[in-house]
Amino acid sequence: MSESRLRERICAVGRSLFGRGLTFGTTGNISVRLEDGFLTTPTNVSLGELDPARLARLDAQGRHLAGDPPTKETFLHLGMYRARPEAGAVIHLHSTFAVAVSCLTDVDPEDVLPPLTAYYVMRVGKLPLVPYFPPGDPALGRAVEERAVGHRAVLLANHGPVVAGADLEAAAAAIEELEETAKLFLILRDKPLRLLSAAQVEELRRRFGA
Repeated sequence: MSESRLRERICAVGRSLFGRGLTFGTTGNISVRLEDGFLTTPTNVSLGELDPARLARLDAQGRHLAGDPPTKETFLHLGMYRARPEAGAVIHLHSTFAVAVSCLTDVDPEDVLPPLTAYYVMRVGKLPLVPYFPPGDPALGRAVEERAVGHRAVLLANHGPVVAGADLEAAAAAIEELEETAKLFLILRDKPLRLLSAAQVEELRRRFGA
């Protein structure tokens, strides 16, 4: 896909996420990997009001080359790309239900959400928790990189999810599935659960590379 088309797709996905309440204000950011660098959404801009011509262009090391200043959370994206060399896109949101789960004290930090549905297992898999860091702390990027090895998504404590995908559409589908599963998890909290069995999860991972 051409760079101009990718720019249009980033803006379209941003509008879709914002319009459906999966992000709000100027929160959330999107990036796409190019052959020689990255495109990212600018800082302090609503995902519902992105301009293709003003997206930030970064080189392969993450240095700003052109466009508006990139998101202040660029280091999250670069950490995911380093851990997931096959990733073509990364999305980070402050989506309500995932953030709510990230504030709970009694979740498993190695796998925050249980296998409630097949599509969650297929699109997200295991979801490790990244410890809390203050906003803008570069150490968070390194922590994301460490936790993302072998995982396509991580959940930042008291912050929100970061998801990598083979392309922009895959990343968007996965982060939406994560948010819906977080919602289900909170609705079903303290109720008896029928989870997918370990054998069922393994079958999904074997068949779909989850």
